[in-house]
Order: sequence, then C-alpha cells, then structure tokens
Amino acid sequence: MTFDLINWLNQQSGGHGLPLTLSRLNSPSDTSGSSDRREWLVTNGLGSYASGSITGANTRRYHGLLVASLAPPVKRTVLLSHLDETLSIGDGAERFQLATNHWQSGIVAPQGYTLIEAFSDLPVPTWSYRLPGGRLIKQVLMQSGAQTVYVGYTWLADDGKTPAHLNLAVLVNHRDFHGETRGADNWLFIQDQKAQGADGDNLKSVTISAYQGAQSICIQLDRGQYSRSANPSWYRDYHWPREFERGLGDHEDCFHSGDITATLAHGQSLTVAAGLKTLDTVPLFADLVRDVALAKAGLISNAASDSAELSPALKRLILAADQFVARRESTDGSTIIAGYHWFSDWGRDSMISLPGLCLSTGRTAIGKSILATFGKYLSEGMLPNYFPDGGQTPEYNTSDATLWWAEALYRYYKATGDKEFVKAQLPLLQEVVDWHVKGTRHGLKLADDGLVTGGGPDVQLTWMDAKCGDYVVTPRSGKAVEISALWHNFVLVLDYLKEQCGLAEQGSNGATAGSAFAARARAGFEKFWDEKRGYLADVVHDDGSVDEAIRPNQLFAASLTFPIVSVERARKIVAVVEEKLLTPMGMRTLSPDHPDYKGHYGLGKASANQYDRDVTYHQGTVWPWLLGPWVNARLYAYGHTDENLAFITNHLKAILDHIEGDACVGSVSEIFDGDAPHKAQGCVAQAWSIAELLRVLREHPQLAD
Repeated sequence: MTFDLINWLNQQSGGHGLPLTLSRLNSPSDTSGSSDRREWLVTNGLGSYASGSITGANTRRYHGLLVASLAPPVKRTVLLSHLDETLSIGDGAERFQLATNHWQSGIVAPQGYTLIEAFSDLPVPTWSYRLPGGRLIKQVLMQSGAQTVYVGYTWLADDGKTPAHLNLAVLVNHRDFHGETRGADNWLFIQDQKAQGADGDNLKSVTISAYQGAQSICIQLDRGQYSRSANPSWYRDYHWPREFERGLGDHEDCFHSGDITATLAHGQSLTVAAGLKTLDTVPLFADLVRDVALAKAGLISNAASDSAELSPALKRLILAADQFVARRESTDGSTIIAGYHWFSDWGRDSMISLPGLCLSTGRTAIGKSILATFGKYLSEGMLPNYFPDGGQTPEYNTSDATLWWAEALYRYYKATGDKEFVKAQLPLLQEVVDWHVKGTRHGLKLADDGLVTGGGPDVQLTWMDAKCGDYVVTPRSGKAVEISALWHNFVLVLDYLKEQCGLAEQGSNGATAGSAFAARARAGFEKFWDEKRGYLADVVHDDGSVDEAIRPNQLFAASLTFPIVSVERARKIVAVVEEKLLTPMGMRTLSPDHPDYKGHYGLGKASANQYDRDVTYHQGTVWPWLLGPWVNARLYAYGHTDENLAFITNHLKAILDHIEGDACVGSVSEIFDGDAPHKAQGCVAQAWSIAELLRVLREHPQLAD
C-alpha cells in the first residue's frame, strides 16, 4: 500500500499552503540509534516547549514532552519526560515497541526508531511508524498561550478495518531543565484519583505531583483510560548522548507513574493532553492540528507585504521566528527567547533579533512592546542584559545592547511611521548619550578621541564575552571596533529620529549634536584602519596598543544604517573577511592563520567540558547570525548589482539547506565548527541566526530565489 505522509498531513490540516517537507531517518541498520542527530521543537509563546530527537529518544537533559515555564518565560521545569509506546495489532499476538531510549550502559532499547518511515515537522512534528498491517501516526503540538502539550496517535490499517491496541507508559519528572533527577524508592509521586472521569483506578484524567505543593501535571484523554502502575517505580539511568558531548551530567531517572491504554479502529485517533491545569474537555486531535495549521498560515499571510508568493525558505524562517517570541510575566510585555534549549531572554540578542523576528514578519506591535519593555529598564544609560525575575536586580553588563537599541528603533520607525512612540523613546536615547559622555558602569564612557571605551580585565562587555573563571578568552576591553561603529550609528539615528519628530536641534554653527559626535567618532576611528593590510583592527586598547586579529566585528563599520567607513574601505574589509572568515554556514570569529584559532568547538573532544567549549566559543567558531551584517556590508560595498546579488544568493544556499536537514529541523543553529565540514554546535535553534537571515531575505527577496 502506497502512503504519502505529506498528502495525508495536507488533508488533515486543511492545506493552507504550508511548506511541508519530509525527512527520512538514517538507515535502520544503525543499531546505536545515535547517528541521526536531528531534533524537533514546539513552543507555546510563554517559554514552555516540547522537544526531542526525531528518533523518538530524549538525547538532552532539555528534552521532554512538557518542559513548562512556571514563571513565563523562565523557571522551566521538566514535568512529562516521554510516553513509551507499545502497539499490538488485531489479536495482539505480536507487540511492537515504538519508543527509543538510550541507557547509561550503552544499550539502546527499545529501538523503535527502526520502524519510523518518515518524519515531518509541519504543520506539527509528525512520525509515521510502519508496521505489519498498518501505520501509526504520532504527532505533538502546543497552542500559543496555553500551558498544555497534546500528543496524538492515529491508526491507519492496511485493510481498512483491523484495530490496533496502544499502550503508553507514562514517564514523569519534576526538575529544573538544567538539572538531573535521581529517583528514590520512597519518592513515588502523588496521584489524584479524584480527577474528572475517575472510575476506580482507571482514569480518563489524573493529576500527578512530585510532592505536596509541587506544580502538578494534569493528564487527560479523549478515549481509552489511564491506570496507575501496580508497582509505581523509577526507570533508572537514561543516558543523554548530547550532554556527554558537552561534558555535563549525562544521565537521570524518570518515574513510571502508570499506563494509558486505548484501542483504535482504522482512522481513529487518541488525544493525550498534559498541562498545568485540567481542561474542561479534550479536543479531537485533528481539530487541534487544523487550528495550529491555520495559525501558522496566518503568520505567513501576515508577513507578506504584497500579493507576491513567498519562497519556501522565507515561509520556513517566518514560522521559525514565531518560536522565539514570548510573553514575559514579570514585565507584562513581549520578549525574545535567545535560543533553545537553554537560553532565556537577553538584551543584546533581543535588540539584534527584533527587526528580523518582529518587523520582517509584520508583527510590529510585538516589536513595539519589546522596545517599550526594555526602555522601562534603562539605567544609567544602559539596557539590561538580563531581565529581573523574582524581584532580583537586573544585570547591566553589556556595552552593545544599548547601542543596538537605536538601530532597532530606527527600523521600527521605517516599518511603521509611528512618530508618537518614537517621540516618547527619544528622551531615553538622549539619556544614553548623556551617560556615555559623563561615564557609566564598568568604565563605559566617551573618550577624548570620540570613541566609546569600557570594560576591564574582569568584565567582558561585548558579544565576545566568554570567560573561564578569571581567564578572559577574548580580551576586548578598551575601544572595540563594533562598539565604535555602533556609537557613530546611534548618535546619527538619534538625530534622524529627532528630525522626523520635529525635534531637531542645531548649534550656533548649524550642526546637530549627533553630527558633531559622529564627526569626532569618524576622526578617532582612523586608529582602527591599517592601510597596508586593508582592514580594521579589532580593538584599540586604552594604552594605545592595537589588536590586529582578523575578526568579523569590523563588518559592522559597513553594515549599519549609517556606515562609519567609505565604500572604498568597505570593499577592502569585505575582501579580507571573505578570504579569512566566510564559510558556507556563517562567519568564523577568528582567522585560521591566527595562533589562537580553534577550528573545532570544544577543541574537537568527544566530551568537551565548559572550559573546552568556552575557550573556542569566539576563537574561530562560526556564527551564522553574522551573515546578516555580511550581506549588508557587501551590498554597501558593491551595490545591488545582479552579479553581487547572485554571489550572495549562491552563498546562502548552504545555510538554508541546514534548516531542512540538520540539527533542529525547521530552524538554524547557534554556531558551527570553524573547520569543514562545519558541524552544527551549541543551541539547535537560535533567535538571531533566524532573525538575520529572515531580515536580509525580506529586505532583498531575490536572495531567496
């Protein structure tokens, strides 16, 4: 019987023109179950998510069917680890185990991934298991703004009539998503038998708590029943291969609370709902999928600025962008999750990501909310790098987040023409200038040469901020090249926005304050330029010494709204950067001919600890988000010619292919190895990686052709 999963998904979801794609797993002959490293992710806009390997296994501590944000978007807690499926068909003579688990002993059992014939991440993560006599379709979804994960199972019999009997072993947990659980014989969780639909020990609904007062998880079914395990117990020593690679604790225990059983006729589905509260009713899974598909189609439609059909790559990026936008409870506003699985919302990442994630997708109201929220936390001319949670003081330890704020506000104004909001923000931007003139935290101030200096031996203020104990991996205190470029851009953006709002101020000589600051910055910026080598130094230290390492930070001198270098110099910069740093996946952070260059993240070790990873983080590791500044700089240097656009288009093909076939299906990784074949590393889904690609493809649609 021929089965087309994409056609089935289109029928189930009602079409909507989503860019559905099919992924097949690596050869079933791979009995280690670990050669396929791809992952899946769904989110709810509150910081909660469900995620795992497409093999069905949890290969990270951060994986789980319900990782719930208890103080959105933070305090993420693993509540439902996984459901281990066993299926029998007809008379039940043969049982098929569909789950895949890695164990600390090195064994992979069961090996259900060998039965997976296809996977698709749209409209929701979907697996097709091929069995003798039929197929079981498994799907996972979350709805925006709801703290519930839904898992659906649909049986498709080859003969159109033979039923299947499904058993789901429920594996629960209760821990911070950074942690590990060790079970105990006297820790057997609490199960509420008075839940809605109770019938003795057979329940359509059950509430499970790790201990008295803990956040409970409510599990409900639309058919079948839940039965408490006769002997509730711990399944011990699950292994996380990806955590072993990161040099972290790589195993834990999960609690087997009970089993869900259901008999499914041909075409029939089971819906399992697991969330933070009991639902009035459990919807049919097909209805849930249609709602999600409609919402995703709405995101794509909302992003389209005209009737032109968006490319599949753009649609993919638009859908990925939505996963990073979240609601922050403590500030009652929107924010941006920097990366999945382990990052929260950061000031720098939010300002850089905002144009791509919000403005390029037509979600300008969310962009406005993010700008307003950060503005409320301006202190001594600095935006926070961390938001307050639980009342603690925000962290103000970034020199660039504040300066990126002006670029984001400029792009917001260009997208909306919202003078009223911009006018309200201008006094805050002026406050930034005033504080930089007189000096603020961490020695951050405007020096006599018109450049911004700051930082010190113990404080890393730029985005290259890796530090191992007292060891600063990439010392950049003093005048960093991108900070100088951003400052020049900041004062000119402020001038421009004041003029647009009718608030322009001119001195006795007719010059604005911003133009005067910018002129001083351009004069001081000459210290970075090396005419003989034809590129910009990375840092001018306060003692006058110069760090001449070839790094991608010099791109910002030519990529911002108001470049600080001429077109002629921009061409030289681009030429050097492309020769030494450009890879198919993004920009290396250091030239390979530098003695400190590290070609493999984590030093290429099979198990790389925090030190191993940090000492390579900005010492050659490739960052895809830097493709955005590279595109800007190249267009500034060489113009919008057909030849230039074709060159950029051809170079972006590899990273766009990565979205479909590597790491987190449908997203873009945080980093890659500096050396070929440029293995994906770090977070499997990163906000600014998606945002900068999305931004340049929306601004220049021909690049996505």
